[in-house]
Amino acid sequence: MSSDDKPVLNQSVERAARLLGLFTREEPALSLRELGERAGLTRATAHRYASALRRAGLLRFADGVYTLGPRVVELGSIALAGLGVVRLAGPHMDRLAEATGQTVVLSVWDGEAPVVVRATDRTDKLVRIVIAPGSRLRPESAQGRVFRAFLAQAPGRVAERIRRERVTYGDTNDGIAAVAAPVFQADGIVATLAVVGTRVAVLRDETAITDGLRATARELSDVLGHVEPAEAA
Repeated sequence: MSSDDKPVLNQSVERAARLLGLFTREEPALSLRELGERAGLTRATAHRYASALRRAGLLRFADGVYTLGPRVVELGSIALAGLGVVRLAGPHMDRLAEATGQTVVLSVWDGEAPVVVRATDRTDKLVRIVIAPGSRLRPESAQGRVFRAFLAQAPGRVAERIRRERVTYGDTNDGIAAVAAPVFQADGIVATLAVVGTRVAVLRDETAITDGLRATARELSDVLGHVEPAEAA
């Protein structure tokens, strides 16, 4: 391939990625017109790209709308499997869920918000909080605040306290609360670990939950090869 062909190829890849990125949890199905308008493409160009993505299994067409295809799900699971923290977190999360009696969630940062990549709930409980992998959490959630505190070194007393204490609490209007802590790999944050339960249950056992969560996040960070600066000196 000549150097003159490379910009065209790059543009094709970028357009295909842009089309796939238009699908969200809130809008999982889009018409050809919507794809073209939102991607800034003519109807004919949008149809050409959508057809190519269908042949690759990345899009599916039914009832007049497009949805993400089965190949996307397969690639997503492969991507998650490639994250060392997801592979290694399971036993640590199981022990924490057993000790606290609550749901334990592992999240990674997608550039704008935390995304759940693994969750362990207590199947023996009458009332369970189930959080599906792939769920996108609010940026202002406890997990989101932890990520921002370490990724962007956000200013302010709240962020400073998170960096110092390595844990923070957050709740929602529907009575659900979470305590979140950072998980480190090498020199930076790679994930957050959180204990999620009803506000009443989390506040009742907050000290035990916080201590257990902080210790588990530290153990997982150690397994991932993180060394605290004072230890490395």
